[in-house]
Formats: sequence, C-alpha cells, structure tokens
Amino acid sequence: MNDGPVNDGKVPKKERMRFVSAEQVAQRAGVSRSAVSRTFTPGASVAPATREKVLRAAEELGYHVNDLARGVLANQSRLVGIVATRPEVGFRAHLAAALAKSLIGRGSIPILVNTGQTEEELLAAQKMLIGHRAEAIIILSGSPPASFLELAQRNGQPLVVIGRSEPDADHVRAGNSEASRRAATAFYESGRRRLAVIGSHSGTPAIVERESAFLSAAESLGASVVVARGDDSDYQGGVTAGRALFSEKLKPDAVFCANDLIAFGLMDIARQEARLRIPEDLAIIGFDDVPESAWLSYQLTTFRQDPLVMAQRAVALMERRLENPDAPPASERVIPELVIRQSFRP
Repeated sequence: MNDGPVNDGKVPKKERMRFVSAEQVAQRAGVSRSAVSRTFTPGASVAPATREKVLRAAEELGYHVNDLARGVLANQSRLVGIVATRPEVGFRAHLAAALAKSLIGRGSIPILVNTGQTEEELLAAQKMLIGHRAEAIIILSGSPPASFLELAQRNGQPLVVIGRSEPDADHVRAGNSEASRRAATAFYESGRRRLAVIGSHSGTPAIVERESAFLSAAESLGASVVVARGDDSDYQGGVTAGRALFSEKLKPDAVFCANDLIAFGLMDIARQEARLRIPEDLAIIGFDDVPESAWLSYQLTTFRQDPLVMAQRAVALMERRLENPDAPPASERVIPELVIRQSFRP
C-alpha cells in the first residue's frame, strides 16, 4: 500500500503559484545568476550577447524583477501608504483613487491603509507601514490621530497631509474658508436671510473650518444663521440635521452643507418630509462636487475639489521631500470652484 501523495500528472497548486525566479532565467539562458541580476540593474555592465539571451529567456518564462525584495535589500522601497479612515466614503474615495493613479504614474506602489476606528486597527496600520519601510506616507483629511503622524516622523518617513494641518509635515489644503465665505455672501446677495450651515460631530479639521468660516461671514453680513450637525459627515448625517432644522418653527431659506453627502441627505428630507421646493423655498450649496452632485435627482450647486489636482500636488510635495529631506515644510492651497446647478443659482 502506497501512503505517499498521489501524482495525477498535474502541477501541485503550491508550485503553480510560484513566481519565476532569476535562477530559472539563468538556467534557460545558459548564464550565471549574477548575469541576470546585472541585466536588470540600470547602469550595470553586461555583454550585449548575454543581455540578449537573458531578456529572451525572461520573456519566454514571463519573468519580472522582484522590486519588493530589491527594495528591502537596499533598505528602501517604492511603497507609498495612502492612509484614511473610511476611504470608501464620498470625496475621500475619489481622492484615494486619484492618488493611486498619480503614484503609479511615477513608478510608486500605492498601498491603501484603512486605519479603522479602534485602537487595535490603528496599531495594526502603523506597524504595517513602518514594517514595510514605506517610502512615504500620504494622510487624508480627518484621519488618523496625531500619534500616527508622530510615529511616521520618528521613523524618518516623508509625510504629506491633505486637508489638515500638522507641525513639520508638508500640506495640501483646500480653500475651505474662502469657499464658505463665498457661499454666505452668495446667499445674502440673492436675498436669503435665514441661513443655516450643516456640519457634523465628527469634528474633522475641514468640516470645522467650513462651519466656522460660513458662520462668521453670515453673522458679519447681518443674516440670522443656525448650525446643525449629524453624527458623521455622510448622508445619514444630512438626514438627521435636516430633520432637526425643519422641526423648528422658523425654517431656513438657505443651507450651506459641509460636504455633498450631507447635502444629499438634507435635500431628500426637505423634499419628501418637509415638502419644500428646491431652490424656491430652500437654496442649498454643497462642497466637493462628487459625481452624484450632477445626478438629475440632486443637481447640486457645490464647490468643486478636483481630486486629480490635489493628488498631483501631494505627489509633487512628496517628491520634493524625498529629494531634500531637510527642506522646510511646504504647503499648497487649492481654491475650490463654485459649480452652478439647480439647487441654487446666484
């Protein structure tokens, strides 16, 4: 009786999943392992005939250089961490996608790290980025806490922060204050006097800046203004805040929403529960210009943040930092454009 493994003539699954090695290329080409290494090392010396044999063998076998292993040996990598909490939500998702595209364009390997919302998840994300020797880290607005940034800085990893301010880090920021003040002025000049701003209890830097700038501008114009907040800066947050606003005896005639997802929730409550007409009874401006803003159901007037522009600015700052680690912190500010649709026409 044979208790050994049955050989059915098929390649074992484990072997099928192995990548082609440089040693296999050397055997196929009839050259040394070092000749293969030199062939794929920019600037290394190798005879033309040897190079041709190696490249032909590599193509026949489907061989690709193990960049990760090469980076580990050199104590560096092309990995760049894109760090966010809830990266699938709203503008953050489009910004993460634009960052990935820009990083791949420069030959980097983007890694999307969802920090989660618990201490354990945050710790796991920190260990992964440090352990894999990420070339740089790009952190999106609102996440993670300062402890994450401090750990990256202690390990000497270049850091670019989008949408928030942190000491000793390079920044890309939207013109939140400029846009919010413009929204208040546009409402006032169109004859709207009962204004409201909707933010969230999440308290992210961008949301807080938009709330406070709108509130200050509206009050300086002499308009009455109220603040409403949902639990988070998402659709449900807009629903919750909208219900609170419309339960009051004196309802607003114009609302500035700290992002588009909040605006969508507000608009649905305004139409379906409060029976208000938009924009006749209620004018609404959002922020971000996510693709859904142009949907026929919403046609939302909103401030556009261009995710590709912000991504390109962030990658440029990262490259500057890699070239000159001791340069003083730099900052880029991107002023949003007001996109006019049906929810409010100044």
